[in-house]
Amino acid sequence: MQKTLKVPFWIFILLAAIYFLSIGIDTMDVDASQYAEMSREMSTSTQPLFLYDRGDNYLDKPPFLFWVSALSIKIFGATNFGFKLPSILFALWAIYATYRLSKLLYNESTARLAALVLATCQGMFLMTNDIRTDTILMSWVITAIWMIKEVELNRTWKNVLGSTFAIACGMMTKGPIALLVPVFCFGSDWVLKREWRRIFDYKHLLDAVLIGIFLIPMSIGLYQQFDLHPEIEVNGKVGLSGLKFFYWTQSFGRITGESNWDNGAHFTFLYENMLWAFLPWIILFTMALVLKIVSVVHQRIFINNRQEFITVGGFLMTYLALGMSKYQLPHYIFVVFPLGAIITADFLMKLFEGSYKKLYAILKPTQFVISSLLVIASFFTFFYVFRNDYFIYWLWLWLVLAGLWLLILFHKKIAFKLLWASVAAIMIANVFMSLHFYPQLLKYQVGSQVGRFIKQNLPKKPVGVYVSEDAINSVSFYADMLIPRVDSVHKEDYIITMAKGLDSLKLQQIPYETITSGTYFSVSQLTPAFLNPATRSEVIRAYYLLKIQ
Repeated sequence: MQKTLKVPFWIFILLAAIYFLSIGIDTMDVDASQYAEMSREMSTSTQPLFLYDRGDNYLDKPPFLFWVSALSIKIFGATNFGFKLPSILFALWAIYATYRLSKLLYNESTARLAALVLATCQGMFLMTNDIRTDTILMSWVITAIWMIKEVELNRTWKNVLGSTFAIACGMMTKGPIALLVPVFCFGSDWVLKREWRRIFDYKHLLDAVLIGIFLIPMSIGLYQQFDLHPEIEVNGKVGLSGLKFFYWTQSFGRITGESNWDNGAHFTFLYENMLWAFLPWIILFTMALVLKIVSVVHQRIFINNRQEFITVGGFLMTYLALGMSKYQLPHYIFVVFPLGAIITADFLMKLFEGSYKKLYAILKPTQFVISSLLVIASFFTFFYVFRNDYFIYWLWLWLVLAGLWLLILFHKKIAFKLLWASVAAIMIANVFMSLHFYPQLLKYQVGSQVGRFIKQNLPKKPVGVYVSEDAINSVSFYADMLIPRVDSVHKEDYIITMAKGLDSLKLQQIPYETITSGTYFSVSQLTPAFLNPATRSEVIRAYYLLKIQ
């Protein structure tokens, strides 16, 4: 009798609950809080097709994230909940779309397993807390791939409109990458299967027209905001074309050199960051990817129609395109995490069914070590890094959850412990990250601290940021009003500043009154010195809210 691996539905409800634990956590400087403030500004704007960043024209990211977040803020207010809700919902949809695609490519068991792998990778927990465009992009891209596969099996108007609309929305979220990933997926699959008629199908022209139609609102906004106004200055440049920037420079310019963005990232940069972002599945994924490639090579490149190369081809070609860019950030690779989850799930099913027995004998203890480290790491978040007066309660919670993990590890009736121990460990780790670590960490974020103080004590007062060494985008969002940077101060002004600003005022002999002050740290750039309570005081700095006399 063939063994069956069942992933219960209730575990996805539990995972969704863990995602929602982060909905009350403050948005983090720099990017997430910038997007939150831009969404707040858009929610009060009469020009929803134009993007502004604290009053300045903005030409970097497309508008979709800001549209949905602004709508949510209009409904729920300028709060963490209002800003984060759309991205969390899109993350849940990405899990569902991964399930639907996997079911078309494999079967129900593999589909549920793929959804579980995606839902429990560390990157997903991060994306539902530190909100960026990549969450929504990933959701639209995997939806497009699923719907294109539906079109391949049954070309109906519902599937055609669904796939083209998803691609267009993905492009309105983060650019042409939303079109390229599906092209990479199906292009590689059709080439390896020698299905040339699919590649040169004239119906793709209709698909392209539909995508263009769906892109009209964003294109109009870009043209009216920038192309019609070449005198507008953005990042020190004038005469910029919004349409050219979006459709070419933003993505392809980083490869051709037209874009000035360059952080010296090397080709393996994205994989190196997957080592933590795709935990606890990264070892299994790597092995699965290698075996898939070896299988194709053994077949002399071409494969039969029963195999699929959509996931492997899409992942590899996307990685190649992103890896060639002169500017890379860790979250860029998140767009193909659903494909990685499907590749991993297929491999896990083979291990469960008894294939690769020698390899399984190595991978099983390796996964147990990874799981153990995750559970131990969750202990150190409250025992060492941020120990507080509620230590005993956190200890009891950890003991209960760690006990459940040990039960999974040693209970004789639980099959495929490699899977369930990994799932339990990553869930335990993120319960403590969301309930304890992030809330304690964000107490050191100056923008949210002083922003809330301003909202409560200085509503409608003119406040500026004066000589700040750090980006504090979050201050405007939490103050619920625009707080610009200022180069000079005047009597009765309120200003936020740090040590350099205070020295500048003293040098100019400008009198001031300290309204409030506190300590802060750049929370998106954690260091061992900050995480160590014994040396934390050496790296935190002071901020001041002053009134000029």
